[in-house]
Amino acid sequence: MQVRFFGTRGSLPVPGPRTIRYGGNTSCVALRTARGTLVILDMGTGAYALGRELAAEGRPLRGHVLITHTHWDHIQGVPFFAPFFTPGNEWDIYAPRGLGASLRETLSGQMQYSYFPVALDQLGATIRYHELVEGELALGEDDDVAVETHYLNHPALTLGYRLTADGATLVYALDHEPFCTASADGEKAPEGQDRRHADFLQGADLVIHDAQYTAAEYPAKIGWGHSTVEYARRVALEAGAARLALMHHDPDRDDDSLDALVARYRVPDLDLFAAAEGQVIDLSAARIAAPAGARARSAREAVGSALAAQSVVIAAADPAAAAGITAILRGDGVGVHAAALTPDAVAQAVLRHRPALAVIANGPEPAGRLAEICAAVRALGAQGQDLPIVLVSRSGDRRGDEEIGISDRLVTPFTPSYARTRLRAWLMRTACRWARAAKPPGEAERLAALRRLDLLDTPPEERFDRIVALAARSFAVPFAALSLVDSDRQWFKASHGLTFREVPRDASLCAHAVAASDGGGCRDPLVVPDTLLDARFADSPAVVGPPHLRFYAGQPLILADGHCIGTLCIADTRPRVLDPEEERRLRWLAELALNEIAPRPAAVTGG
Repeated sequence: MQVRFFGTRGSLPVPGPRTIRYGGNTSCVALRTARGTLVILDMGTGAYALGRELAAEGRPLRGHVLITHTHWDHIQGVPFFAPFFTPGNEWDIYAPRGLGASLRETLSGQMQYSYFPVALDQLGATIRYHELVEGELALGEDDDVAVETHYLNHPALTLGYRLTADGATLVYALDHEPFCTASADGEKAPEGQDRRHADFLQGADLVIHDAQYTAAEYPAKIGWGHSTVEYARRVALEAGAARLALMHHDPDRDDDSLDALVARYRVPDLDLFAAAEGQVIDLSAARIAAPAGARARSAREAVGSALAAQSVVIAAADPAAAAGITAILRGDGVGVHAAALTPDAVAQAVLRHRPALAVIANGPEPAGRLAEICAAVRALGAQGQDLPIVLVSRSGDRRGDEEIGISDRLVTPFTPSYARTRLRAWLMRTACRWARAAKPPGEAERLAALRRLDLLDTPPEERFDRIVALAARSFAVPFAALSLVDSDRQWFKASHGLTFREVPRDASLCAHAVAASDGGGCRDPLVVPDTLLDARFADSPAVVGPPHLRFYAGQPLILADGHCIGTLCIADTRPRVLDPEEERRLRWLAELALNEIAPRPAAVTGG
């Protein structure tokens, strides 16, 4: 496996006399295997020179592009990459996916007429777009490149890539910030999420790692999404990597400064160097060590293409329910086939249309009829035995579902975005990573207690605004709120950093804290260190879209009668953890809020 650097700079291209030796172009690395598979890592301005070199070969090209994220310095070379303009060439482009704009739409944004004279649609090559999550995939006609993807810590959704080919392993981890800011100096062994990051590098022959800052520079750059040299060196040493290429060089760091940096941080147990444009490294077969906790899960998450080729059979007693589900599916380009709500009709529809999913909205139909429908489908053999069957129901009680053949429930009422995510998950055969909070057993009494307070839909009040502002400042987070969880929404009596007053309850993180604590349940805060790693929240609209929450902590607000009305919550756009002292501080602030809501001698929120 041969690795060649075409762009090593971070943030901004700075070619000139100060950057001649290490280069001034932004991120772009090319990899070729012994079988000829071509993989390009990022397409910053360095992609221009790579493209010219490839085009000069004068033969049809087949290649793969792995993009860490779609910030400009990693995609600016796309419009200037000559092989994209040549008919007969074939390219597959991969990048992290979200539920908002597709990868293709994001890349086409910088090629709009206002910014560039050629549109993405005018490129002559065949280009396929693939959206990824954490997992595994294989590249090359013979699948000779094994790739594992891993979420990095950056303000934008970002993936690192671990590539194994020809018996050697390369890890590419740009635009990554220590999860724990105290780890930036590299003095202590990584813990928690930083340990997981080090595990991703385990045993690599070459690690290409973000090292834009030094530990001395880092305090002024916290939250910008980049590593220190000290941190990169420490995680590489912990991982037992053979070589470490420092990359994403700061635009202000000239050649002499990089020389001094390398001299300062070299250690006997690691071949540490600063990546330079034009540098070529041949990785021979050496050690192959799978990263700890590697998962055999596909990283491919091609939402559009996966859904467009699918169809769904829907049988419903309620025409309105059928119409709602049908509209959601057709909005994703999914074919929908209606069937009568009888065992024979549903089975015949499955046999005829070969759907990827069956949806049953059985209304008040008896459970026996539902079991008969499922049995008729499962009796079709291979066609029906593995078919996911989703029940649309007012009840969330899943007891007995597995026995009769129900795969999942879509509990009403729900918002279209929630239903769309659940249906997409089944169609793509992935675990849905957005779970609605259950409603507490005493929900009616809880809602009555909330409404007796006469707080919902009231104007802002300084007494609550002060507490929320104090929480945001105390924890140095961009978002904080006094959240009240109503029957179908989460409403903010006070908030800091948020531009909206309410969100649907099924998109609420606070609703999970309420569900766990109402009626004498858990009184500790709900802490989510990284939403992207939590199956309850990874696909939530607040995570994959604005405000892009990566960290959440919510302290339940529990009244004297034991009912939880909401939370005092804090959130951040980057992962983090709360230590015991910080948890106590959050409980104390929640006590202040409770004393304003319902004054009492001894309000209780925490244990």
